[in-house]
This record gives sequence, C-alpha cells and structure tokens, in this order.
Amino acid sequence: MRAAEAIRAAAGAAPGGVEATHLDVMDYVPYAFRKMYTEFYLKLVNKAPALWGYLYQASNDARPDSTMQQLRRGLERLNTRALMQAIEEAQPDAIVCTHFLPAEILARAIRKRGFTTPVWVQVTDFDLHRMWVHENMAGYFAGNEEVAYRMRRCGIAPERIHVTGIPIMPAFGQALDRATCAREFGLDPATTTFLLMGGGAGLGSLETVAERLLSLEGTFQLIVLAGKNAKALAALKVLEARFPGRLLAQGFTSQVERLMACADLVVTKPGGLTSSECLAMGLPMIVNSPIPGQEERNADYLLEQGVALKAVDGPTLEYRIAQLLAHPGQLAAMSARARALGRANAARDALDHVLGKPARTPSD
Repeated sequence: MRAAEAIRAAAGAAPGGVEATHLDVMDYVPYAFRKMYTEFYLKLVNKAPALWGYLYQASNDARPDSTMQQLRRGLERLNTRALMQAIEEAQPDAIVCTHFLPAEILARAIRKRGFTTPVWVQVTDFDLHRMWVHENMAGYFAGNEEVAYRMRRCGIAPERIHVTGIPIMPAFGQALDRATCAREFGLDPATTTFLLMGGGAGLGSLETVAERLLSLEGTFQLIVLAGKNAKALAALKVLEARFPGRLLAQGFTSQVERLMACADLVVTKPGGLTSSECLAMGLPMIVNSPIPGQEERNADYLLEQGVALKAVDGPTLEYRIAQLLAHPGQLAAMSARARALGRANAARDALDHVLGKPARTPSD
C-alpha cells in the first residue's frame, strides 16, 4: 500500500496532469476472503514464522499448472469480481500493481478476456517470488539489478524490465537539515543518534530494548517510535523521565522522515519499503526479526551491500551499538554506502516508464 501511495504521490506531482487512483484489492473482496488473506498471514508470520517460510518457498517452487495453484487462482478470481468491475468502470490508461494478487488476476483477464489496458508490476522487495511473474505484462520494475536478473531468468523479456528501486514517498527524498529537525524534537544535532523502530521477536519490548541500550557506555541519543502502541508509549515516557536529554519517545507520527533526518542509524525490521526509505536518506541499519522469506532476502541484500548489521537478540544489538560507538568510521562508511544505494526517485522513475517518458539522468 505504501508503494502504491508513493506512485500516486508521484503522479500528483507530475507535470501535464496525471490522475492516479489507488484501489486496495482488500476493499473489493468479501469479508471472509479478506479475513483469511490478511489475518491468516499476520498470524502465521507472528506465531509460526517457520511455517510461513516453508509456504513462501513451497509456493515459489510450485508448478503454475499444479492442482493447488489452479485452485488458489480460482478462489481468488471468484472473490475479486468486484475489483475487476471497479477497474472496468474506471477505464484507466494504465495500471501499476504493487502486489502480486491484482497482477495475477489481470494477467488472466488479458489472456482470457481480451483485457487491453497495459499492466505494470512493481516488485516491493529485494527478492522475486514466482507469484509476481506473469505473461503479457507491459513492464516490470525491480528494486535492484539482482532482482532484474532473476526476472530475466524467469522468462520476462529484458526490454520490459526496469531497475527503478522500490517506490517511497517524496518526503524521504527531500534534503532535510539535521540541525533544524533536531531542534524541532529537542535533540542535539551534534550527538550520535539511534532510531529504534521495533522490538519483539528476540529483542524484547520497546521499553526493555531502550533501557538496555541506554545503560551502555558512550554518548548518544535514542529515538523510539512506539506507533499506535499506547502501552509501550506510556512505559517509554516513564523511561524518558529517567534519562532526560537522552531518550525521545514518540507515538504515531506523520513526520518519520524528519526523525530519520536526526538519526545516524535505524534499528528496524527489513521490510522492502522501510529499507528503501532508510537507504534514500543515507541511513545504515541494524536489522532484526526478519520475516522468513521476503524479509530474510531483504536482510541478506542489505548485509551483502555493507549497509546493515544484524541483531538476532538483545545482547547482540547491545554489542552492535557499542561497536559502532567505538568505531564511528564504520558507521560513516555504512552511511555513505547506504546513500549510494538509495533511490529516492523510484516512484517518479517508474511513472515515467508508464507514461512513456524518456529516462531521466541522476541530476534531473
């Protein structure tokens, strides 16, 4: 959804008037299907991540014409008729899919029903699962060269593959002044600052992780995002009072990019969108608790590129932070590599291909 919103935002900023509508597939399916499709996934990744990892790989390896795959696609078609009706009523000039489900539905419509609207596919991880790959798509957008290579190996024509990066909102591509942003939040812009965006699954609760990090030697500030977790935010506010000037506890905010501008490193799960936002802002990462499958592949890519370290548990996170505090040159080098990998204009570049515009140079 965040990738789709980023493309919609790019369309809104495009010269010449480009109208973009964001349709969420789950708004056009029956309640039972939506519950199964979303809640079952969330329960799997949270309660049985190893099982999800197995299913991820098994579905990637499955033959497209296998009985199970045919049954799955049949069930999806039955439950997405309202989506197809909404698309036909909208009469778009082009469609960009940021999830494999609508791409799969539309690929069949092209093959079986003579659907003629060009359909583009934006892969939103640094990995390629077979369920993203379909015939008759107008083009594919890849997060990096490796994903593009895997697309070609899956039979997608090279001329239909474009390495644009993963779309992120324009705010993450702005040149934000660290000192200005730091003053807004009462932070010292000259002090090393770490941003914690999630606990759990090995690290512990946000307040537990924050307290353990704040007990480390060295001078640094810690920003912790609690999101909509009111209980965690309340506990963090108590901790904030114990460590005045060292901890900033934040609930849900629409200013994540301004908090990132204050930070030197982010502790986060390696989702495709979050990782891309960090890279665009030149922020190295310590990744934790990757979901088996796509997030594990994201983590592998980030580690291989030298823009991230991995923490499997609380003590490992403490060790990583202590090492970076002791070796600021390592942190600076990771930041430079992150900035070099970042693709802040991925949404705009993808939209340009959809509109048939010539490729831009990095300075455009």
